[in-house]
Amino acid sequence: MYIRIVRMYFTETGIKPFLEIFDKHKNAIRHFPGCSHLELLKDPTDPSCYTTLSHWDKLASLENYRNSQLFINVWKSVKPLFSQKTKAFSLEKFIEL
Repeated sequence: MYIRIVRMYFTETGIKPFLEIFDKHKNAIRHFPGCSHLELLKDPTDPSCYTTLSHWDKLASLENYRNSQLFINVWKSVKPLFSQKTKAFSLEKFIEL
């Protein structure tokens, strides 16, 4: 399993539009082939910071999503709302207790 983490910082006026975009597309993202889990996390000390955490069955599924029209459209809508560079990375599940 692969875990994708994307940490995003929004302008003050960008938070509400981002939440609306996420709400509109969350089910399509979660049910994209290969995605088994999707969370939106909020930083408890920084109200402009949100993080998505998603689980993917294999890297190819994540790459298919990242190359999909769904991702392209969502990213195009969300990107102008950022206040700073996004931090994104993928991890392979290694040990689970």
